[in-house]
Amino acid sequence: MRNSFFSVILSSLLLLISSFSFASEQTYVVGAGGTYRPFEYENSDKQLEGFDIDLIKAIAEVQNFNIKLINTPWEGIFATLDNGERDIIISGITITDKRKNSVDFSLPYFPAEQVIVSQKSTEIKSINDLSSHTVGVVNGSTADVVVSKVLGKNSTAIKRFDNTPLLLQELYEEGISAAVGDVGVVKFYIKMHPGKDFNLVYDDTFESQYFGIAVAKGNSELRNSINEGLKKIVANGTYASIYKKWFDSNVPSLPLDSKE
Repeated sequence: MRNSFFSVILSSLLLLISSFSFASEQTYVVGAGGTYRPFEYENSDKQLEGFDIDLIKAIAEVQNFNIKLINTPWEGIFATLDNGERDIIISGITITDKRKNSVDFSLPYFPAEQVIVSQKSTEIKSINDLSSHTVGVVNGSTADVVVSKVLGKNSTAIKRFDNTPLLLQELYEEGISAAVGDVGVVKFYIKMHPGKDFNLVYDDTFESQYFGIAVAKGNSELRNSINEGLKKIVANGTYASIYKKWFDSNVPSLPLDSKE
């Protein structure tokens, strides 16, 4: 009788432990694009990697949940939250008021600002100095809009390229005097091409924007967990390590007291 009693107790304890373990191993489906290097892209094994991928993995680890990564094309990526196909999307998504109407964003995790790039020998201190130079941008990008306001949309001084590597190669070969582009993509290119020594110039007139991690509208529990995890990895140095891996040692300070 005593052995039977203890067996029942033991079975109950094991069941309880199992239930706690199951609860702590919640799995969330994460959508990320595979074409925005270095934030998320497919490697040769068709696996997603990049800054964003390392970041969400680190957050999942400190928050004790699992993730399933799925390469999700940018077109329609927000709809996957609405229909429940994805729980989280992280894909270099700029936080905007318009997007806040359809999704809930985490705290900002990356400054998505523009930067002016030039040869070391070229004297450029602000966006106004671009008026006397030939300037390269990625066609249709935020940089294209910014430079078009300074030089004029149809200015022959603007050269448009399909992507940032082509743009910066042209700058290196002195086919253009300066370039404007996304700071993260520019920094990654420079890291991968250490022999190409460029100047980076930040202009205060550039709009301050940030990337955020998106969840379905109203999913405050998951959003709060992501925010808590982001704060933890910033505090314990993991965020800085990830940033240095993909970019450089100039780790940005994040507005983690934001109301996002």
